[in-house]
This record gives sequence, C-alpha cells and structure tokens, in this order.
Amino acid sequence: MNQVLETIIYGFMSILLMFAGYKFFDWITPYDFTEEIKEKNPAIGAVIAGIFIAVAIIIKAAII
Repeated sequence: MNQVLETIIYGFMSILLMFAGYKFFDWITPYDFTEEIKEKNPAIGAVIAGIFIAVAIIIKAAII
C-alpha cells in the first residue's frame, strides 16, 4: 500500500511541476502560447511538445 501512495504523490508532483515548467517557458518566451494555439500554429505545438518532454525528463531524473 505504501508504494501505491508514493506513486500517487510522485504523479501529482510531476503534474504540478509539468504545469509550472510550461508556465515558466510561456513567461520567458516572447510568444503567447495560448494565442498561438488558438491560431492553430503547428510550430508552437511542436515547441510545447518539446517543452513537456524536456521537463518530464528533468523531473524523472530529479525524482529518481
């Protein structure tokens, strides 16, 4: 049961950190990601996907 609780906690922390990482990159870049997505800009979609992958790799390395 302890392992299940740890998995839930780490999962929740990872989701929060992914959101924080997305907001941080949205803040430091000159583009408004939300507006660009509404305009259906595929390049911004690729950038956001790259941000999520990079932040996930960093979070995984930090948790392990």
